[in-house]
Amino acid sequence: MSRVGKMPVAIPQGVDVSITADQISVKGALGTLVQPVNRLVTVKNEDGKLTFTPADDSAEANAMSGTMRALVANLVNGVSKGFEKKLTLVGVGFRAQAQGQKLNLQVGFSHPVVKEMPAGVKVETPSQTEIVIKGADRQVVGQVAAEVRAIRPPEPYKGKGIRYADEKVSLKETKKK
Repeated sequence: MSRVGKMPVAIPQGVDVSITADQISVKGALGTLVQPVNRLVTVKNEDGKLTFTPADDSAEANAMSGTMRALVANLVNGVSKGFEKKLTLVGVGFRAQAQGQKLNLQVGFSHPVVKEMPAGVKVETPSQTEIVIKGADRQVVGQVAAEVRAIRPPEPYKGKGIRYADEKVSLKETKKK
């Protein structure tokens, strides 16, 4: 059996989990998230802990039990604590400004780039060169951060662009004559 799938998911105080035949709904302080249940995995709520067991002995069911456990653990974490991604802007004149659900970026183009945030995702700019993307759904937060980074990814010679706060950009050496 999957090592990840064997570990139960503890449900913290203030988080409500309801399991139906086709989905798991997790409700907490930061919102409600829903995950469809795979038919190869059996989910049980036993005294404050969720357990995931494969429905049969196939390798696919074994793998899906670990996957379902990780996805539901992310849901529980998201509605209780939330997730965030930090991005930094590197470059002369590169600026970011959050205005409600919109992110205005000036990153070296002839026009400002406006990125609309989806529902459930908040964006903050503590300084002009820092962007913090927050939300309850880990997958959506990561996807939005990747889309913002893709507007101007770091270039390999000077390192200018939008990068994750913990990202290391290896710079290339310029050509010699």
